[in-house]
Amino acid sequence: MLLSAALCSVAADRLNTQPLVLGGELSNSAVTCVADIREVMPRMKAAGLNTVLVPVYWEFLEPQQGKYDYTLLDAVVSEARSNGLKVGVLWFGAWKNSMSCYAPLWFKQDTKRYPRAMTRCGKPLEIASCFSENVFRADSAAFTAMLNRLEEKDPDMQVVSMIQIENEIGMLEDARDHSKEADRMFAKDVPSALISHLQKNKRHLHKQLADKWQRNGNKTKGTWTQVFGDDIYTDEIFMAWHYGVYVERLAKIARGKSDRMLYVNAAMNSRGRKPGEYPSAGPLAHLKDVWHAAAPTLDLLAPDIYDTGFADWCRQYALPDNRLFIPESRCCVNSGVRALYAFGEHNALGFSPFAIDQAAPQEVASVTEAYKIMEQVSPLYNRYKNIDRWGVLFDQENKERTISDNDAVLTCRHFFTLPWDSRATDGSVWQEGGGIILKLAKDEYLIAGNGIVVEFATANEKDYEKQLSGNGKQAARKLGEDGFVLAEEETAEQTADCIPFSGQRMGIGYVDEVEISNEGDIKYLRRHNGDQDHQGRHARISVGERKILHVKLYRY
Repeated sequence: MLLSAALCSVAADRLNTQPLVLGGELSNSAVTCVADIREVMPRMKAAGLNTVLVPVYWEFLEPQQGKYDYTLLDAVVSEARSNGLKVGVLWFGAWKNSMSCYAPLWFKQDTKRYPRAMTRCGKPLEIASCFSENVFRADSAAFTAMLNRLEEKDPDMQVVSMIQIENEIGMLEDARDHSKEADRMFAKDVPSALISHLQKNKRHLHKQLADKWQRNGNKTKGTWTQVFGDDIYTDEIFMAWHYGVYVERLAKIARGKSDRMLYVNAAMNSRGRKPGEYPSAGPLAHLKDVWHAAAPTLDLLAPDIYDTGFADWCRQYALPDNRLFIPESRCCVNSGVRALYAFGEHNALGFSPFAIDQAAPQEVASVTEAYKIMEQVSPLYNRYKNIDRWGVLFDQENKERTISDNDAVLTCRHFFTLPWDSRATDGSVWQEGGGIILKLAKDEYLIAGNGIVVEFATANEKDYEKQLSGNGKQAARKLGEDGFVLAEEETAEQTADCIPFSGQRMGIGYVDEVEISNEGDIKYLRRHNGDQDHQGRHARISVGERKILHVKLYRY
């Protein structure tokens, strides 16, 4: 079950040909009746989405064992097609947010045939045991029925482009299942396929897993505790392997029927929680190597980001062996700039705020405007091959980022770092600012987003500033927002013993607000060369505005 180069190449090709997902995930009960499906799809189209992530519920698909009802699934495909939308199917099968809450009642009631996971104290959980073959057979039968229906209704994959297998798999209350069969499997040796994967990828393993394996001697044979140690983190690795093996069996069924993208999503291990306190053993970043070994048919592992630290969560999943795709994120007024950051900084495949069908108008507007920007800048990726791009994301704590582009230095900040907006100091929490920056050519950039300001300088200009700041005899004079020397500086004597400046400086030739056509042509709207660029000091987009600026620089 190793990740062969050929397999990785096939998965990469599939992801690289997948259009950007400008998505939104519907709330859990949004498609439990046909009337709601018919109401929500036009609304999502109007909101600027190109893809809607939609649950398919096992309990509705198979209300009686072996008897399938495709009413809701058919309506989703039909209404999405009518509205020109792609669909990502979310299989709410054996598990949804760890629990087996969307399994049919006939499955839930028959705990003898379909056993539950158990805590170490013998407490049964509302979680079907992944160690039960009966559980897998029932789940996979319904999953296969869904796939077969999709092949009938959407054989050319014009509507349903991706499938999420289960939803936020993971153990709660305990780090692993302690049922009789689980304990039996835990006492066995670590599967050779996992050991082989760890050995083959030893130099690239996640640090947490690599350190844990090394502390126990990098053993290549033995039980789970012998190889990884005796603690709850070993319990989590054990469960991750078996969840992954379960999902791989479903993924192989799906891959045998179509080339739709396949992924799993993870609830984050945030706020210092330990395994069992969050849905442990899911496709989390520190378990990526276990999941890649157990489920190589999957195209990617995806984070559901609700907590603070959005940029850090993105970084953990934007990896050479895992393209970033965010199927769920908190829908809020910051969603738009977060989407632009993910697309710009990490070449994300897609972004999808959760429960967008229930979001407030200003939250939806944030997403809509960001997606309009992405629709415009995306054609530039083809026109300017291997285009350099960056994403920036700022809040009240993280206000600044410096980007070095050869000998050009871009100092990017939150708009509220400028002194003239009262919202910066009125005591309210700053709305996040950010966006995407693209390099069109030497000294030529596009800046797109909301709530950002960018200054430009040559590298030797920045070096000169550092020299001044460290020189006791000559200091840089402090300037006000109008560019004049501050009043308290006016009488300061300037020493004749100055540090000479050499080299070039960078100036702004022009800042134009633009639109971009579907072919990637830049259309001029208006110039920002006066007060709007602070007389050539920066390019800026205020908080609440969403613009694309074309900046041409010059040197002197």
